[in-house]
Order: sequence, then structure tokens, then C-alpha cells
Amino acid sequence: MKNVFFIVGLFLLAFQVNAQKFTVSGKVTENGDPLQEASIYVKSTGKGTLADKNGEYQLTLDQGTYTLVFAFGNQKSKKLVLDSDKELNVDLGGAQETLDEVFLSSVRVTDRSPITYSNLTNEEIEDRNLGQDIPVLMNYMPNVVTTTDAGNGIGYTGIRVRGSDATRVNVTINGIPYNDAESQGTFWVNLGDFASSVENLQLQRGVGTSTNGAGAFGASLNILTDSYKEKAQAEVANSVGSFNTFKHTVKFSTGLINDHFSFGGRTSKIRSDGYIDRASSDLKSYFLQGAYVDDNTLIKAVTFGGEERTYQAWYGIDGETLENDRTFNPAGIYTDENGNTRFYENQTDNYKQDHYQLLWNQDYNAHWSSNLALHYTYGRGFYEEYEEDAELSEFGLQPFTANGGEVTSSDLVGTKWLDNHFYGTVFSLNYEDAKWNVTLGGGWNKYEGDHFGEVIYTRFAANNDPYDPYYFNQADKTDFNIYAKANFAITEKLAGYADLQLRTVNYETKGVLDDQSEFLNNDNFSFFNPKAGLTYELNSSDQFYLSYARAHREPSRNDYENGDPEPEELNDFELGWRHSSSRFQVNANLYYMDYQNQLVLTGGIDDVGAFVRQNSGNSHRLGLEIDATVRLLNKLSIRPNIALSRNKNVDFVSPFNGELVSYGDTDISYSPEIVAGNIINFTPITGLELKLLTKYVGEQFMSNVEAENSRLESYFVNDFNIQYSWDQPWIFREVVVTGLVNNIFNEKYVSNGYYYTFDIPDTGNASGVQTLDGAGYYPQATTNFLLGLSLKF
Repeated sequence: MKNVFFIVGLFLLAFQVNAQKFTVSGKVTENGDPLQEASIYVKSTGKGTLADKNGEYQLTLDQGTYTLVFAFGNQKSKKLVLDSDKELNVDLGGAQETLDEVFLSSVRVTDRSPITYSNLTNEEIEDRNLGQDIPVLMNYMPNVVTTTDAGNGIGYTGIRVRGSDATRVNVTINGIPYNDAESQGTFWVNLGDFASSVENLQLQRGVGTSTNGAGAFGASLNILTDSYKEKAQAEVANSVGSFNTFKHTVKFSTGLINDHFSFGGRTSKIRSDGYIDRASSDLKSYFLQGAYVDDNTLIKAVTFGGEERTYQAWYGIDGETLENDRTFNPAGIYTDENGNTRFYENQTDNYKQDHYQLLWNQDYNAHWSSNLALHYTYGRGFYEEYEEDAELSEFGLQPFTANGGEVTSSDLVGTKWLDNHFYGTVFSLNYEDAKWNVTLGGGWNKYEGDHFGEVIYTRFAANNDPYDPYYFNQADKTDFNIYAKANFAITEKLAGYADLQLRTVNYETKGVLDDQSEFLNNDNFSFFNPKAGLTYELNSSDQFYLSYARAHREPSRNDYENGDPEPEELNDFELGWRHSSSRFQVNANLYYMDYQNQLVLTGGIDDVGAFVRQNSGNSHRLGLEIDATVRLLNKLSIRPNIALSRNKNVDFVSPFNGELVSYGDTDISYSPEIVAGNIINFTPITGLELKLLTKYVGEQFMSNVEAENSRLESYFVNDFNIQYSWDQPWIFREVVVTGLVNNIFNEKYVSNGYYYTFDIPDTGNASGVQTLDGAGYYPQATTNFLLGLSLKF
């Protein structure tokens, strides 16, 4: 902790600002007409004024960088570096960008709120959007660790924030929950190339603000899809790269038709063999939307989805194989009748998911607005697996007699299916003026899912009737929440934040699992989640915030399958500082996350690669996060970030050699103490951008007992990104050439893995058993490249 306070002290002493006052003035209009009583205020503090009868305004502020909000029904935000008296005129006609943003206003935060967050813009996404999934594109955000089963960022990918896995990161798309209701995971493989339809995203670390869906226990990710366009445009984007990777994307927008209607869409196909043997991906996806807009109304109908076929790569490899054959994939391995080792060619995961959203934003006047959304998601698919010498009884098959003896096993091929529906509504009502921003909102969501398995081939045994499942289980989950939250000015420099949420969950299952055991649950949860905080504006450049948030989270389906879990509780404390000047911006925050019954990863995985969790009693995370943007020269900038943390289970108890052993305070699994990154950005000439991206992840344990076999070594990876944009050549609006070389120094690293224990008989122990352990690893790709060309019309 001495080092933490020393670093914070250095940052605080490094920037002493001598405040000098300047005036910003101008005129607010709508399509050229003056707007009397239009609101103009500073986004961070609420300090502001109203335009007079001629639409004119004047604000006197300290020297610094500001975001000014101009509001009169529609809204526009303008960033301003105030180092002299300046004139800023704003026309609110066609302020469509804020109308789109309002879809997320109830779940997003700004620097007016005491919440720790980072944004990723469409421009930043475009720089490296060559086919890799959204978690990989987020890799350089603060305290983020990403991984991918296939090793090259395409297919199944995952993200951890502050050491918390993806099941604990609440994800919303246009304010609508995306996490699978049962597993609580997010499967980006079902939405290939979704980044090409993302306007921007915000990652809130910690509990964050009240949102829809399951509680955020590590972070929440809020995604806004493409805004409608005022002018017609089209784009054709293609990329190629290592491991036979191809991406083809076509986008279009009609622009505004009759000043009110707009239609747009995208279709994409991604194909890759993957770095790991046979870890291929075949992804198809689409995005379509229609919009109606006028001065106070925005209605959007959005549909998007995808179909994926990936060869399974979730088994990992042991340490010896990692050293000698790091791309080996054991999936589908079997021995044929002649004793030859072969791989089943259809050991694949197959899934299709379609999303439908109807979004309505209504502005009633300069202060009042509302949002209403209806949604429906249909998902269905299966994975197919070759089972060698499988027990017939486990698949509902009868033993048979051959050569005078009873045969109870056979080679067979089985499929396990998911068929689910997710539907509901989210809503909010907002009031905003220069001093208050109040939101009342909530949501009701329903999940209905069928889980079943079929045997589609047996080598020896007689099969059941076609499509007769050998297990069937049904799940229903209802989630309701309502919240009220407010940002409000207490004084000219001090702002308050309050947020109260009530959430209820009912989860019911019936039927049997694939091992023929009954799976019966009927649990009801009621959670009250209060949050509060303060934001203090020291001067125009420096801001401090303090917040407290409480969150609860129900167990997932996998947790129920693996034991008798308890719901989790979290108290999150955040203390932060934000500095902004023309050449330097920094965000620094201390956090303390105190958990009760945290469901920590044990290190083990189940038969489909999902990680097993268990309640750990008391545990906590204490950390310091710092990220900055420094403009060294007009053409050169750096964006470093670092997270230092201690993540501990308190008095952790786990079985060993047949007895419960107390290990004392241990490191929480998959929680490195150091995560750091940097982006060096150099623009030598207009249109050319060069970036060196670096990522360091410290060592971490895959178990909660700090077993040596569960240690993942630290790694340091560098990527190089080049992009050249050519404005209006020939018939095109823009031509963009992008290159990305990943892992330029050919680091052989592992970003993820699993740890397991097993007992063997041992008469030398009083318990009669001895515990042994082992580990599996998911190696990531060595040096590889992607090259893209975008033609924009």
C-alpha cells in the first residue's frame, strides 16, 4: 500500500494549476432560428446558463478543457479547450447523434458521475477491426485480460476485468441484456464481426451504475449499435491474414429519406483455420435497422444475429504437449478399427442466434425524455461429439449380447442441444436540467430454454428412435428490476449521485441432465442494490470522486449443476481522480471490492469447457488503476495504463488427501497482480497512422490454493497497427488500408488454462486417498498478421 499511495502522491503533486478565467459565448440555433431558453451547461458539474431571446449565451470558466452540453429537446455535446476567450455557435438541427446515445443514457455514465469507466469509440474500433472478436479489440483497455480458444482472436473468445470472468461482466446492447440468462456468459462467436456495427462502447469497472440483467461483479459493458446516417453511404471491407483467415463485409445506409426515414444494414462472413489444429471458425452474421426520426422522436427497429460453426478447441493441452507440440488439439481423437489414431471431422459447435429490438426515444421538452424497448432473442444449436467406448446406459441405450457376452459400451456420436427464447422490455423516464439528471427505469425479462441430447450414430449398439432425446431438461427464468438514480449539483463544485435498485429473480428447472440425474430447482431471489457517491470539481482540470455500491448476483446454471451454491454479495468502494488539459489526461482510481460468498473459479472445467466455480466465503480485491493520454508532440501521443492489485480469499478451505485443509489467505484464481498496457500513436503525415500496442499480464494462479501446477506465467506481447486513409479518391468517399501484425516478437505465451485435482487410493493416508493434480493450457498464436481494405462510397 505504501507504493500505491506514493504513486498517487506523485500524480497529485505533478499538476498544479494556476486558474485563469476566460469566456465562451455564442449563439444556439435550430436550422438557423434562435433558440430562446436553450440550456448550456458544463457536463462534469452542471454549471451553466440559458440562451436569451436571440439564442445568445455567455459562460465564464476557469482555463481548461470542457465538454459543453447544448440542449433544447435535441442535444449536442461540444468539447472545448478554453485557453482564451472563444466564440462557439451551435445549431441543434439534426442532432441525431445524441438521440441515438439516449438509448443508453439510463445505463451509461459520464464524468459527472463517481463511476470508474473507459470508452471505446467507433474510430478506435475501426483501427483494428479485421475480423477479431470484441473482447480482443478491448484488450488494451485498463485492467482487461482477454483470451481465445483458437489462439488468434476468432471463434470463442473471453474477457476478464479486475480478475472477474465474462460471466460476471454485465453486457447490454442498446440497453438490452445480452448475457445468456442461465450461464450468464457472453458468446461473441454467435455475433461474428459485430464490431462492424458498433458505434461505441463503454466499460464500467466495478459495480458501476444500475443496469438491466444480472448484476455487474467485475464490470459492465454497454454497447451502442450503429447510428442512422443523414446521407446515403455504403462500404465494402475485406481482410485476409494468417491461418487462412478471411473477412468479407458489406454495409449500406440509405441516409434520411424525406427527412424522417433511414434504413441500413450489414452482412459479414468470417472464415479462419485458427492457430490451434483444426480450431476452425465459419461465422456468418447480419445487422439490419430502420429508423424514424423527427425533432423529438427516434424510433428504431433493429435485428441482428449470426450463425457459427467452430471446431471444438476447449480441451486445452498438458504441460508436456505445450512444450513439444503447442498447437495440438485433442478434440475428436479416436482409434479406428485398424488401431490408427484419427480425428472426428465433425467435432463441431453449431449455433444460430437472432435478435430483434424495437427502440423508442421520445423527448417531450428541454427537460423530459423517455425510452422504451421491446426485445426478443431466439437461439438454437448443438455441439456434436465422438465418444469412444461410451457407456450405453449414460446415453439411454440398452446393452446387447454379442459373441455370447453382454456388451455395455460402444463408440458413438452424440449431440447436445440448446433451444431457447429470451424476451422482455426495458424502460426509463429521464429529467435533466443544469442541476439535476434523474432517471427512473427498469426492465422485465423472461428466458425459456430446453436442453436435450440425441445419439445420432453408434458403432455397435442399437440406436433409439430418430430424434428421441436421451435426456431433456427445461429451464425458466424471470428477471425484474426497477431503479431510480440521480446526479445533482450540491454546490457549484460538488455534485452528488444516488442510485437505488430492486431486483427479483425466479429460476426454475425440471427434467434430467446428460448423466441421467434429476435437475430440479425453484429458487426466488430479491436483491436491493443501493449506490451513492460524490464528485468534486477542484478546478477546471481536476476532479475527484468517491462512491459506494452494493450488488448481488444469483448463481448460474453451471453453479447449480456442480453443487449447492449461494448467491453472491459485493460492496464496492471507489476513490478516483480525473485530470484533463490540452496535452494530458489522466484517470486514477483506488478500489476495494469486498465479497461475501464470491463464486470464484476453481480452475476446473466441465465437458464443454465451461469453468467450474464455488463459493469462497469472504474475499476481496484491492487495487490501483491509472490510465492516461499524453500528447508528446503534435503527431505523437502515448496512452499508458496500469492496474496493480491484491486479490485474496480469506481463510480459504479446500479438500486435500480426503480431508478439509485450511490454506489461510490465498490469491483468488485468475487474478494477476499487474496488468498494464500502452498505445504509442504516431501520425507522420495526413492520413497515415502508426501504432505500437503493448500488453503485460503478470503471473496468476488457476487455483485458489496457489498450487505450483496451477501457475500461469506472466507474458508481454506487442502488436503493430498501420492504417492509411485516402479521402475522396476516384469514385470513393474514402479508401482505408489497414495492417495488423500481432505478437511481433513471437512470444510463446499462454493467457488461459485450467487446473484439476483427482484422488487415488493410498493406504498410507488416514483418509485412504491421495490427491494428485494437473493442468491444461490454451496457447496463443505466435507472430501473425491481418491485412484489410475498406472501400467507402
